[in-house]
Amino acid sequence: MTIIAIIPARGGSKGVPRKNVRPLAGKPLIAHSIEDAQESSLIDQVYVSTDDQEIATVSAQYGAKIIDRPVELANDTASSESALIHAIAALEKQNIKPDLVVFLQCTSPIRTGADIDQAIAKLNAQQADSLLSVSPSHRFLWEELNGLAKSINYDYRHRPRRQDMNPQYVENGSIYVFKPWVLKKTQNRLGGKISLYVMSEMAALEIDTIDDFRMIECLTGNREQETGNR
Repeated sequence: MTIIAIIPARGGSKGVPRKNVRPLAGKPLIAHSIEDAQESSLIDQVYVSTDDQEIATVSAQYGAKIIDRPVELANDTASSESALIHAIAALEKQNIKPDLVVFLQCTSPIRTGADIDQAIAKLNAQQADSLLSVSPSHRFLWEELNGLAKSINYDYRHRPRRQDMNPQYVENGSIYVFKPWVLKKTQNRLGGKISLYVMSEMAALEIDTIDDFRMIECLTGNREQETGNR
């Protein structure tokens, strides 16, 4: 089985300019995802899809192969799926036809190579076609419709104990695994039989602001001190 990782990383981030190459715990943000993929014992090659020369240079320095993404697939309205479809098509032109694709997002860096291996193993064990990583959620959710508040995942008139609620999960954006046919047929990273890989609540943290950077930098730095620098 051939398994590759694809990490889309465009240059035009708005919330945090140059986010993907901004240092996090002593190395560029994108380097964390590249190293996580390299730590996996199941991934054969790591690819970064980017429109940006600096991101390409940094990614290559950390051992990733580069897929040049067209500018029209790297603007604010372009989806991750469009980048993935382009990347897989570009690889197929090189006669690289993976059995599984692992899609990693730079903005969700709380993961390890072991997480990736366990996610792949679960997809295979459940004979699933795609998988997403999730984190447990114990929150009581509400929405407002036409000015009226409405409880979503519980009945506020009969408030349950949190431990008695059915397990619920939030998509944390850290790991996606899929068979290439899923993306080609559905234009979506998820399809067919879908499996869940449960991670910690901390893994749901994402980098969208400078404050996110600061908080995750503390967590990532502490984690690397505990496990040893990579």
